[in-house]
Amino acid sequence: MLAELPRRGDREPIVGAGKGGDDTTAIDAAAERAVLARFDGVDDLTIVSEELGTIGTGRTHVVVDPIDGSLNAKRGIGFFSLSVAVASGPTMGDVDFGFVHDFGTEEEWTATRGRGARLNGRPLDGELPKERIEILSFEATRTASVAENAAAVVDLAYRLRIMGSLALSLCHLAAGRVDAVCSLKPARSVDIAAAQLLVRERGLAIDLFDDPPFDAAPLDVEGRSRVVAAGTPQLCQQLADALSA
Repeated sequence: MLAELPRRGDREPIVGAGKGGDDTTAIDAAAERAVLARFDGVDDLTIVSEELGTIGTGRTHVVVDPIDGSLNAKRGIGFFSLSVAVASGPTMGDVDFGFVHDFGTEEEWTATRGRGARLNGRPLDGELPKERIEILSFEATRTASVAENAAAVVDLAYRLRIMGSLALSLCHLAAGRVDAVCSLKPARSVDIAAAQLLVRERGLAIDLFDDPPFDAAPLDVEGRSRVVAAGTPQLCQQLADALSA
């Protein structure tokens, strides 16, 4: 699909409005069609996808963000991903499996509940995030939002990174590449359902601090709460407090 839409002019035309509230561009629609086609003929599914919303009434929930980091994808910046989570029920606590594919590095991140997290098929068991935040990843970052929130974390984080894919930033936290992640606008389950499992399987902390508890968050396309994630619950709370002040 990406090869068929190689240029910005091919990828960015608006073709509709997604159920998640954003404009649906050509690359979003094409990626969603490609992913959902893989589930044709699979019974007893409820599919939750960023553009089409909720489809079906099956017991197994599949949560899909075909392109997380759409603006990067449209502009040819190699930091965007496909995110797929599989759950045995309708809430975040029911997620059993997560898969995130990085189209820039071609890295594949997976997690299975109770069985750990993996990077390219190998156990993700290396270094964890630092106990103090050297690198904080901001996501959902319009210029005004960064200006409004950056000062609040000056005493908590030494440096900021703004990379453009919440799913991938959470994966990088799980690998200890960054020390904390926060979204400056309410996150949707399609953005985080897969990657949050990597974070939790690594024993790290993640919270939807505007609308807890985390496990009860519905698997749908509505954004209800900002998300924070870090090495410890204490760091998560400090970030949440700073962003809420």
